[in-house]
Amino acid sequence: MSETPVKQQSTAAFYGQAVASFAVAMAATAIGIFKLEADAWVRAFLAIAVLYLVTSAFTLAKVIRDRQEADRRPYHPCEQF
Repeated sequence: MSETPVKQQSTAAFYGQAVASFAVAMAATAIGIFKLEADAWVRAFLAIAVLYLVTSAFTLAKVIRDRQEADRRPYHPCEQF
């Protein structure tokens, strides 16, 4: 049986979506802070924007990590860590 290394890599579309999502989240937070007037709805908007920024940052970090690992060495399913 031949062992063919499996290269795991995100698609270009997923990478682009992660970068775009991160940029939109940062822009939403900056606009919210700029327009801050201490009303309840403004604080709620900022809270949601910050949550969105955090989740997008995790996604972007994962995509970058996956690309770096894919370039480092091939994946082997029986490999021990």
